[in-house]
Amino acid sequence: MQEKRWDEILVGEHEMIERAMDVLQREIDKLPFGDIDIFSVRRAVDFLFLFGDTIHNKKEEEYLFPLLMERGIPKDGPIRVMLLEHDMERKLLVELNDEAPSLTKQPEREKIGFKEKVFEYLNIRANHIWKENDVLYNMGRRVFSEEDNRCLVENFTGLNREHYGDEAEDQFNRMLDEVEQGGKARKSLIHNLTYEQIDAIMETLPIEVTFVDADDMVAYFNRLDKEKIFVRTRSVVSRKVQKCHPEKSLHVVQKIIDGFKNGTMDEAEFWIDFMGDKVHIRYFPVRDDEGNYLGALETTQKIGNIQKLTGEKKLLDD
Repeated sequence: MQEKRWDEILVGEHEMIERAMDVLQREIDKLPFGDIDIFSVRRAVDFLFLFGDTIHNKKEEEYLFPLLMERGIPKDGPIRVMLLEHDMERKLLVELNDEAPSLTKQPEREKIGFKEKVFEYLNIRANHIWKENDVLYNMGRRVFSEEDNRCLVENFTGLNREHYGDEAEDQFNRMLDEVEQGGKARKSLIHNLTYEQIDAIMETLPIEVTFVDADDMVAYFNRLDKEKIFVRTRSVVSRKVQKCHPEKSLHVVQKIIDGFKNGTMDEAEFWIDFMGDKVHIRYFPVRDDEGNYLGALETTQKIGNIQKLTGEKKLLDD
């Protein structure tokens, strides 16, 4: 089978990017009043950033554009425009990635703002693809030699492998399949782990973790048979969390739980002096991809030594 040329690779990647854009457009058209597949939206934004920017744009910025300039294409012409548009796309994708997880819980005004930002990205990217396919790549076809083609293909393959290994192209296709299939395709990475690995990871964490389910029942805590900051035994499991706290703090516990359930609170944190150390205690709501409340997570950590850190440490101790 004949190896693809540099331009065939990039045009093919544009087609994959456009497929993700189509999914994003389809879902965002439903806003602000329709029900969207938030999994598709988040995966589309992920794909457009992780593949469209980190892989595709990087190939152009690190290899294609420099070689075009070496062959006489001025940087202040189309290349400068492409770089500016890459920056615009990147900025919008970062913002969309930050905003997408809580989109379904946002008021109408925020959903409209998100929709407008998506449309801005889609417009920039669509025009950008047209300029590259019809203008910039034609310039490359005119000035590149067969050796240039070989070098570009080699570098493109190397960049893929650097980020995703030898099966990079298969991984890109799997990522795109998840975008197009939406919530039906959701696969948690947890399936790659055995029960023993999950348990060992939780026991190895440098923080204490407690999970309270949606019915306010204590369901799990780690460091089961290890020393803990606050003594906790198996007897607390299946007990109401309200029964695990002294009366004087019960109103605080209830306020946090209620805030997590009604979506008015996304985090609560406290820090106290305890046994000669500073202890940081944080609470987070746990939700599924649709935003449904699954429970609350408590993390507890001694941070006295962390507070003492200064400067940088970049080398391993001998």
